Amino acid sequence: MPWSDGRVGSPVRRLVLDDWHNVEASRVEAEAARLADSLPLTFGIATRQPPERLRPLVEAVTLTLATPRVSAGARELVPVRDPLVAFDELARLVGRRPRTSLALGQLLRQTPQLDTLQGLAAEAAAYSMLLGGTEFASWLDDRGTSRIAPEEGPLVRVRRENDQLSVQLDRPQRRNAFSFRMREELIEALELACVDSTIDRVELAGAGPVFCSGGDLSEFGTAADLVAAYLVRLDRAPWRLIDRMRDRVTVRVQGAAVGAGVEMAAFAGSLVSSPGAFFQLPEVAMGLVPGAGGTVSVSRRIGRWRAAWMMLSGARVAADIALEWGLVDEIDDGHER
Repeated sequence: MPWSDGRVGSPVRRLVLDDWHNVEASRVEAEAARLADSLPLTFGIATRQPPERLRPLVEAVTLTLATPRVSAGARELVPVRDPLVAFDELARLVGRRPRTSLALGQLLRQTPQLDTLQGLAAEAAAYSMLLGGTEFASWLDDRGTSRIAPEEGPLVRVRRENDQLSVQLDRPQRRNAFSFRMREELIEALELACVDSTIDRVELAGAGPVFCSGGDLSEFGTAADLVAAYLVRLDRAPWRLIDRMRDRVTVRVQGAAVGAGVEMAAFAGSLVSSPGAFFQLPEVAMGLVPGAGGTVSVSRRIGRWRAAWMMLSGARVAADIALEWGLVDEIDDGHER
């Protein structure tokens, strides 16, 4: 638990669900209520199928690590080869960024229950707060500074053909890293579809071998006013426009969708992946939570438990697993580039 000076004592707890199979319902419900109201992250361990009577516990924990046989078809459970080994690794990662991890845990208990704007507001507030935190500062110090030469030409290309608007992230030399300028150009492109009722379909893709490698790291840590950063993140959010017209939007992912790439793509009504693509949310390791709507969009698609695992572990999720979980809607064999 956090101490009075803000340091974190024990950010992770373990709950072996196998030990609760024969516990009376009143104790199960009381423990579930306690966990739902606590700050530390609680990781469940399941090597046997949790009975229905344990659902309150399964839903209350941050996530449950379970063997593939046990986790089949249950989005509250994260399939891993060895739950105890996976717990140790996840606890180690949380220990490196405990404050960020705890903030994420609380955020994920809120955003799936809120509408899009409220969820994005909660996420933007947490993100902006963490920009001023020591864990993000440590990541910045370790990374060092980098300078990118100014780029000429558009970073987002738009083509209209009959009733379809094709939008392409066009920064392949930077793996379509999502910069401030790209954000503004994407907003302009999507606003066109929002106001033009004759556009029935919007397709968003990325130029080159990668859909989007996430936020442009050279721009991280440049915010001078964190309140302004919060307002800008909420107001200048192209993912809000994707969500607003989600039934008309298809996103096609090749290579990789990292950070902001997967977060905004997950808002689309249809997310199509190439067979070799992967999806990754690495922000916690940077001392941040997802900041492009991922706690809303990804949680809606795969549940807050598997979303928590993706965000806390930073692990890559292959296209076939993403399809099984519902993160993507289709794998297109002809989409590999």
